[in-house]
Amino acid sequence: MTARRRVGVAVVALVVAVPVAGCGGDVPVSPLPVQAPAAPTAPAAHSPGPPSATASSASPPRPGAPGTSAVVPPPRRPPPAARPTTAAGRTPSATASPSGPPGTCFGAVRHDVVLAETELALLTSLCFATGGVLRLIGIGPGEVGVDREDLVSRSYEAGVVDVRFVRPGTVAVLIPQGGTTHTVTVVVR
Repeated sequence: MTARRRVGVAVVALVVAVPVAGCGGDVPVSPLPVQAPAAPTAPAAHSPGPPSATASSASPPRPGAPGTSAVVPPPRRPPPAARPTTAAGRTPSATASPSGPPGTCFGAVRHDVVLAETELALLTSLCFATGGVLRLIGIGPGEVGVDREDLVSRSYEAGVVDVRFVRPGTVAVLIPQGGTTHTVTVVVR
């Protein structure tokens, strides 16, 4: 082999070896978002022979190091409070009666009632602040009635009736379901 050829082989070997040597080792890298950041460690001097027991016990294993697995669990949230149940084992309706304690009224918010999923016989009364909306989903046009037109503003679109309560007072909302007309008494404050 000629000297020029040997120099070319040595250069190629050096070009291949330099990037490989720079890719590994004890160089700290930034942790993944689910891992706790590792404390930077000083590179240990490599000595021939077996590693000492004091060196391995002095520093804990780093997350992400070969041979270790460090999974940091996400922070735990407290479980939601259990809802009270009635003697029949049902959870009570989220709606409040108008005669209940102060602060049981909905504010000026929209309250959705999906008629296909709601037993209207159990929904007898609601309380809203002025500007609140009772949205009835899954009913035809002209089927919902009210006894006080001066206290509400109604609109219908695509199977949805919005009853907006515009003035304080008491309104009876009449909703037909299964051949029966159910009355929901709404107190507007």
